[in-house]
Amino acid sequence: MAKASELIDTFLQSLAHGRRYSALTVQGYRRDLDKLSHAFSDRPLTEARPAEIRAEVARWRAAGLSAKSIARRLSAWRTFFDWLAQRYAMPMNPAKSVRPPRAARRLPEALSVDWAVQFVEGKSAAADANSAALGALPSAGDSFAELRDRALMELLYSSGLRLSELVGLNCHPDPSVAAGRNGWVDLESAEAFVVGKGGRSRRVPIGAPAVQALREWLAFRQSQGKDLSSTALFINRSGGRLSGRTVQRRFGQRAKALGMPTTVHPHMLRHSFASHLLQSSGDLRAVQELLGHAQIATTQVYTHLDFQRLAQVYDAAHPRARRKPAPSSKT
Repeated sequence: MAKASELIDTFLQSLAHGRRYSALTVQGYRRDLDKLSHAFSDRPLTEARPAEIRAEVARWRAAGLSAKSIARRLSAWRTFFDWLAQRYAMPMNPAKSVRPPRAARRLPEALSVDWAVQFVEGKSAAADANSAALGALPSAGDSFAELRDRALMELLYSSGLRLSELVGLNCHPDPSVAAGRNGWVDLESAEAFVVGKGGRSRRVPIGAPAVQALREWLAFRQSQGKDLSSTALFINRSGGRLSGRTVQRRFGQRAKALGMPTTVHPHMLRHSFASHLLQSSGDLRAVQELLGHAQIATTQVYTHLDFQRLAQVYDAAHPRARRKPAPSSKT
C-alpha cells in the first residue's frame, strides 16, 4: 500500500480535478490531512480504528483547538476515509462514528439597514455633519479606487455574494467558466452569473444602484485605457485581478473612516443582505437560493438573527416586555 502522504496527494488531486474544488478548499483539506498523516506515520491508514480517532480528538481539545476547527478536521478525515475505502479493503470508516464536541451557536454579525446603506455609499450622518471626515475615506480624491470600491460594495450588498465569488467575477463570459472557475456580470439583464462553493453556479439579480455603480466603474476604467476584454471585473492599478485580502483591508479602512461602531468585513455585508431580505420577504427558500447554500439548514441561522432583532424591538417598545422594579418608598 502507498504511503499516507502519497495517498493524500492522490486524494487532493481528485478533489481539485474530479470534484472541481477551489484551490483554497484543497489547501484546507491538505492542512487537516497532514495531521492524519502525522498521527499514523508508523503504520497503514487502513489500520486506523475509531478509538484512535477519538484519542486524537481528545488531544486536540486538550491543546485548545476550537469545537468548530475539530469538526472541520473530522469532516476532512471522514471524506478521505470514504475515498480510501473505495480503493482498499476497509471494514469501516474509522472517523464516521466519532463526533466532535458541541460548538456554541454563533449568530452572524449584520449591519442595520441604515448602516449598510451608509457604508456602501461611503457616507454617514457623522461624516455629513463634518465634511472633513469625508476626506478621511481611503478612496477620497482617487477616482479609480473610489469608483471601484463603490461598485464592488454595492454589488456585494445587492447580491449577497461571497468574497471569493466577488473577486472571481469577470466582465464577460470566458472559457474558464466551463471549468467552474469564474462568473461574470450581465448589466443589460441586471444579473450576475456566480460560481460558488463546489463549482455550483447560480444567477442572482443586481439592484439598480449596483448596476449604476458598475457602469460608472467600467466607463472610467475604459477611459483610463484599461481594456474591458481582460477577464477580471475588479482590478488593481496594475490591471491584475483584485485580491480578497485587498478587499478586506479596504472594508476595514472605510468603516474606520466613517466612524462605524464595529469593524466591517465583506462577509458581514453578505450577512446583512440575507438578514434584511428575510426581514422584508420572510421567504427563507428564496434567501437560500440567492446565497447559494446547498442546505436550507445553513440559511435558517438568519431566522434566529431576525428573531433576535424582533425581541430587541419588543423589549424596547412593549409596556409589559420587562418587569420594571417598583420605585422604593421612604417612610
